[in-house]
Amino acid sequence: MLFSTVSRWASTAAVLVGTATAYTYTPASTAQTDRLAAQGLVNLYNYEQQHYTRGQSCQISNGYVRQEWTNLTSTQKTAFTDAVLCLMEKPSISPKSEVPGARSRYDDFVATHINQTLTIHGTANFLFWHRYYVYTFEKALRNECGYDGYVPYWNWGKSAFDPINSPYFDGTAGSMSGNGVYEKHNATNALPTGLNPVPPGPGGGCVTTGPFKNISINLGPVAPTLAEPEVVPGPNMGLGYNPRCMKRDISPWVSSQWNTDADTFNLIQNNGSNIYWFQTIMQGLFDQGFYGVHTGGHFTFGGDPGGDIFSSPGDPMFWLHHAQIDRVWWIWQNQNIAARLDQVSSTITINNQPPSRNGTLQDTVNLGVNAPPMAMSNLVSTIAGPFCYIYI
Repeated sequence: MLFSTVSRWASTAAVLVGTATAYTYTPASTAQTDRLAAQGLVNLYNYEQQHYTRGQSCQISNGYVRQEWTNLTSTQKTAFTDAVLCLMEKPSISPKSEVPGARSRYDDFVATHINQTLTIHGTANFLFWHRYYVYTFEKALRNECGYDGYVPYWNWGKSAFDPINSPYFDGTAGSMSGNGVYEKHNATNALPTGLNPVPPGPGGGCVTTGPFKNISINLGPVAPTLAEPEVVPGPNMGLGYNPRCMKRDISPWVSSQWNTDADTFNLIQNNGSNIYWFQTIMQGLFDQGFYGVHTGGHFTFGGDPGGDIFSSPGDPMFWLHHAQIDRVWWIWQNQNIAARLDQVSSTITINNQPPSRNGTLQDTVNLGVNAPPMAMSNLVSTIAGPFCYIYI
């Protein structure tokens, strides 16, 4: 097993090292998962026809579409990154007594995630909470910054074997900014068990290319993983003012093992009977050193704040990653809508620590100053409740 893993990583590294002048990025196929998505959309249409009620405001035909980042035009990409930068310039509405470090509306979203981290991961509400969170961020971009598009998603499998040179991280104006500059650092203990640490990569320092090269990260970290002397917990449990550059250490070692198209396809296909195993394997089996697509996605770019479970939304790539998390849940639901739409499982504390009651659809998702509370029962479908969107 170890030999297989090392060989796989060595092969990927060999591709990256090649001759820089002749190198051309080639996206990997995501055909397996894309076929599931297409079939799921057909199933959703048929389900809608059978359950349509007169006066229903949202239908597939009038829902908006979230698209994959690489399918956007250059103009659409710039519109999205400009809107994110705009939100970083809007003044915070968080009470200073609660979030003294918040300087922008963007920080309001980061603060909400910091405050609730231990009750929104490894929990019954994980998928529901983040679905509403991404939607609310999308709404803020549109209502407060004049953005006329929607949050795109990052189909991990496309870049799994070469994320550094991919259109997501190549550092061009049409990317989500590039890798950090090289800064000496040790392995990243991405998992709380300390198993399978991420080998030091070619980054680790400040991001100096792309649309987000000059942003200031104001909040966090709370539990930093980037092994550099200056990356230490911020004041006030991450809610104090701690301005710094955004750092990344993009890792094909991570993405080529846990975020390939096969990984996503197998997650959906092999965990169909119960949402518990679907969401648990998605988030990772840390006692086995298994990252899962969720943790794997975060540590594909890692760094600071991306490698901190609390303040990770500070890196704008968070939103594309969690749009994909939502898309994968959407695909999973659509394979058998009648059986999967209303499924909920797990407790209300992270990995049931401390032990707590089971979560239910009557539980409420609270996004603080960003949105009104919402019952989880209203968040089960992307074409019901406050939502009206699909993925293409």
